[in-house]
Amino acid sequence: MNRHARSRTTVYVAGALALLAAATGCTSGGDSGAASAALVPASGSPASGSPATAAPSRSAGPSPSASPTGGPAAGDAAAWAKWHLTPLPPAPPAPADKPVKLARTGPVPVFSEVKTSDKVVFVTIDDGAEKDPKFVEMLTDLKVPVSMFLTRDIVKDNYGYFKPLQALGNHIHNHTVDHAQMSKVPPEKQKSEICDAQAALTQQYGTPPLLFRPPYGDGANTPALNTAVQQCGPRAVVLWRESMQIHDMQYQAADKKLRAGDIVLAHFRGPKDLKGETMTQMFGELLARIQEQGFAVARLEDYIEAPAA
Repeated sequence: MNRHARSRTTVYVAGALALLAAATGCTSGGDSGAASAALVPASGSPASGSPATAAPSRSAGPSPSASPTGGPAAGDAAAWAKWHLTPLPPAPPAPADKPVKLARTGPVPVFSEVKTSDKVVFVTIDDGAEKDPKFVEMLTDLKVPVSMFLTRDIVKDNYGYFKPLQALGNHIHNHTVDHAQMSKVPPEKQKSEICDAQAALTQQYGTPPLLFRPPYGDGANTPALNTAVQQCGPRAVVLWRESMQIHDMQYQAADKKLRAGDIVLAHFRGPKDLKGETMTQMFGELLARIQEQGFAVARLEDYIEAPAA
C-alpha cells in the first residue's frame, strides 16, 4: 500500500465518508449487474442486468497494432517518487498467442476480463470530461498503459487533449455520442449513438475504434445493441470487474480482490466530481490499490488479436 499517499491528510480528510459516497459518473447503480459478465457470446446473451454465465475460452478486444511488441515500460523509481507512488511490477511481454481473438463479422462478444495467467490487470478510462494537463504528464512519466473509451459530445470541445495520450500508445475506443442509456432508446438511436461516435473518433484519431463500451454497462447483452455494434464497426463490447471511485475500488468479487486479467474502470474526472480531489490524485490511488495486491498493469490491446483484414 502507498502509505505516503495515505498520509496526505489535507486531501483525504473525508476518507471513509468519501468511500461510502463514491459513485462517479458512469458507474451508476445499474453498472455492477451489467458489468458482471465475463466473456459471453452475443447470441443467446442474457437480458440487460442479468448476470452472464458462459465463459468460453476466447475473449474479445482491440488491435495491438499500435502497441509496443513487449510489455509496457514501468517508468523509473524517480518518476514514481515524483508522484508519491511505489512502482508497480513491470508487465510481462505481450503474449504471442493472444487470448482474445476477434472475428471480422458476425455477433460481437461481451467481456469484462481476459483469460490469462499473467498477474496483470487492464485499466480503462471513460467519458473524457476532465482534461487535466497534469494527467498527461503523469502517464508520460509513469508509462502506465490505459485504454480510453471516449464520448463524442464530452470530448469534442478539445479532441486534442487526448492525442498526447494516444501518442504514448494508448488506444481510443467508442463510448457513444452523448452517453445515452442504451436499453432506454430505440434501435435506430442505438445505431446513431455508436456509428456517429465511430465516425468522429476515426476522423480525429486516425484509427477506427475496435471496442465499444455502453454507458453504465447498460444493454450490453441485448440483441439490439449487439446488432448496432456490428453495423458500426467495433468488434467487441467491453465491461469491467472493478470500478475506481475517489479513494478506493468497488469490486464485483465478494472477496474484494483483483484477479489476473481483470478489467478496471475509471473516469476522466476532476475536483468537481471527486470531492475536491484531482484526476492525478484519484489515478494515484488506483495505482496504489493495484500495487498493494502485487499486480502489473498491461495494455489491454496487447492481449487482443484484431480481425484479419
